[in-house]
Amino acid sequence: MRLTVSRRAVLRAGAAAPFAGTLAVGAASPAQNADFAATYPAGALQIMALGERAFRVRFRPGLGGGGMPQSDILLTNLAKRRPHRSTRDGATRLELPSISCEIDNDGAVHFFDRTGALLLAEAPGSRRVTAAKLAEEDVFAVEQGFLSAPDEHLFGTGCFQDGALDIRALPRRLTQVNTQISLPFLLSSKGYGLLWHNRGMAELNPPPHQLVLTKQAVGASRQEDVTTASGNGRVARRLATFEGTFTLDTPGRQAMLLDIGAKMASIHHVEIDGKVLVDFANLWLPPTTSFFADLDAGVHKVKVSANDADQPVLHYGPAEDRTVWRSPVAEAIDYVVIAGPSGDEVMAGYRALLGETAMLPRWAYGYIHCRERFHSSAEILANLDEFRRRRLPIDVIVQDWQYWGKYGWNAMRFDEANYPDPAWLVTALHDRNTRFMLSVWSKVGKETELGRQVAERGFYIPGTEWVDFFDPAAVRFYCANHDRRLGRYGIDAWWQDATEPENDDLVGRTTAAGRGEHVRLAYPLQVARAVYEERRAAEPDKRPMILTRCAFLGQQRYGAATWSGDIGNGWDTLARQISAGLNMAAAGYAYWTVDAGGFFRPGPGQYSDPAYHERFLRWFQYATFLPLQRVHGYQTDTEFWRYGPQVETIAREYLELRYRLLPFIYSSAGETSRTGVPIMRPFVFDFPNDEAALRERHSYLFGRALHVAPVLAPNIATSSTYLPDSVGGWIDLWTGERREGGRRHEVPAPIGQIPLHARAGSILPMGPVLQSTAEATGAEIDLFVFPGADGSFDLYEDDGLSNAYERGAYSLIPLRWNDAQAVLEVGERKGSFQGMRPHRLFKLHRVTPSDTPMQPASAKVLSYQGAAVRQHLG
Repeated sequence: MRLTVSRRAVLRAGAAAPFAGTLAVGAASPAQNADFAATYPAGALQIMALGERAFRVRFRPGLGGGGMPQSDILLTNLAKRRPHRSTRDGATRLELPSISCEIDNDGAVHFFDRTGALLLAEAPGSRRVTAAKLAEEDVFAVEQGFLSAPDEHLFGTGCFQDGALDIRALPRRLTQVNTQISLPFLLSSKGYGLLWHNRGMAELNPPPHQLVLTKQAVGASRQEDVTTASGNGRVARRLATFEGTFTLDTPGRQAMLLDIGAKMASIHHVEIDGKVLVDFANLWLPPTTSFFADLDAGVHKVKVSANDADQPVLHYGPAEDRTVWRSPVAEAIDYVVIAGPSGDEVMAGYRALLGETAMLPRWAYGYIHCRERFHSSAEILANLDEFRRRRLPIDVIVQDWQYWGKYGWNAMRFDEANYPDPAWLVTALHDRNTRFMLSVWSKVGKETELGRQVAERGFYIPGTEWVDFFDPAAVRFYCANHDRRLGRYGIDAWWQDATEPENDDLVGRTTAAGRGEHVRLAYPLQVARAVYEERRAAEPDKRPMILTRCAFLGQQRYGAATWSGDIGNGWDTLARQISAGLNMAAAGYAYWTVDAGGFFRPGPGQYSDPAYHERFLRWFQYATFLPLQRVHGYQTDTEFWRYGPQVETIAREYLELRYRLLPFIYSSAGETSRTGVPIMRPFVFDFPNDEAALRERHSYLFGRALHVAPVLAPNIATSSTYLPDSVGGWIDLWTGERREGGRRHEVPAPIGQIPLHARAGSILPMGPVLQSTAEATGAEIDLFVFPGADGSFDLYEDDGLSNAYERGAYSLIPLRWNDAQAVLEVGERKGSFQGMRPHRLFKLHRVTPSDTPMQPASAKVLSYQGAAVRQHLG
């Protein structure tokens, strides 16, 4: 196999060379001249302009004069733009078209938008760099604070299970563990993005005080079935109670972080003065969780429930008007500020610095069916045939782990006893218009034939079974085997599981990039990059599709989707996934999804339990409006028909709706790739000045048009739904009823109906019901116009499979709605691609209570051949 990729692909990914790995910490790396460099009593400050709307700031002890080190996070081929430099009253100002940076006499840095308004300022006296030791290595512990206005709202840092969406002043510890994905990036309602430029563990708003809790009582032992890095297993757990007290001199809001004192938790339960502030359980939870508490001055009693072996510590301090980043292992304070003013513009800057989001193959936007697990080729095909017989749309079927059987953990071989001919299996699936995804790990069992080769070559991270993806030679070896052993079967998608590596396992390890603490967050990026580039080399014009459990900054350019890990199935868990996914989007990662129905499910009783059926349907309705729609379930046959006719019927309706929405979803994906804006959008992108909208944690926009409000409680007939303030209001997709924006409504929400609205002026393209995307022709598309405001939409199309879109092989059809004239213009088509349909029919609908996307009436038919046409919709 040729382990090379095209020069364009290398430059696009920002890599110096295929499989080059990441520069080892402390190694000589190329330096660039800074646009500002000065030495102050505490150290040297360097600032560099990045493009038209960003600056990178770096500070460390010592003298200035050297170049700024090349980033190991940002793209390496960034276009350089020199800022205009001026000096006034001793302050230096650097100006770019969309952002200015001012450095005062003491070296404090302020940032301003294109109008001269203050965006962000370092907090006076908050710059701290302290010499530290990492084993025998000299490092720095660094901290930088920034002022935060009381009316600011902050989003991002990735997928967390604490349920928070607005994380201003909230403490978070950024580690990579099952159910938590850490991306050190913040998006502000004030119109900027802040990237903490460090691959090690980071702390956001670390509280100044801590309370070590003392064990008071121990409960009975219990056995639980869980997934582990070695497969299915049973663990013994025993709950205990831990207590302590602390004293506050002044009343006020306290920002708190509970550290359970173990690699993973299974319960987060905190009581203060008898009031429960946190109560959340799952078989796997991150080791930390965060929350606020409004407390009086005086003594406060804390009670925490945790596992017997845990050592919980409560960190606390006043919630302040500032944002603080800290890294215990660093070379310098290092951060990047990107100016908007809109969220879309911040994401455009993010894309320019960290790379575009790769388009996934069109079939990835259909339904992805998974369970833990299929046991044979015959079982896979039997289940797929049942999907087809029951007319349940599906595009991808997934083989989870342990298909390797007798060959051992992740041997990259199928056990022939159950999978006698993998190539035939893939062909049989393709013949049924279905794609095949396979679980492959970055961990290889040392007992396997492959593992012995890994060990002989020294490619393991010492003390683990994780391959060292920071070692270019290890990457080449892994990818050569990945391709030779599995790639030859024609497998379509790769599930690279547990790429944290599982549960923060780089701590105390040595990698080819140095001590693991330096690169503690970056391992998943290395894995995704390696597999992506391997598949691009093996199949240069086929889009790779990777599903992986973790992510880091820049990983979006490697065709890698991620999900929220091994979560539970309850209502509270469902609610927490909404804010988790929205904060992934705010941190620049568009492709995120969930195990719909929960990974850990209620056991055998789930198939006949009406309460679980209701929860499952609400989960699946939510999953229909995620970038990827999928189910999964631990030790569960997840097929819809196993839950009875009601579940099957309603699930079919949402599968069909998902496929009808494919023109809209795929166009939104095209916009993500071209501009960086996410598909799943927290309201800060579109309504940054609507305070009520910014406080909403459990509703969001899907694309630019659809307002989605998942149902999060049982046995309800209506759902209280806040609709942001928007010109022309909002229109119910089910009924065509118009509702006013800027207020809350009681919206009908029977079991088969999730509250869905389109904002006035939206144009929603929809196709026919399909059984898979292989049936999509684009010959006829319904265009639903929601009147009440002017609007626009760009219908994006490409061949759906190849990488030709990177070379400009795609088309855009601009759609424009003039509300005053009631005229829809289908504009002149821009661009082309091989296989593009030259002629099609658009069926035009002006949405009313008698003509909705859910119950369309007869439509005006518009014949379109690429030239602009206008149609009155009176």
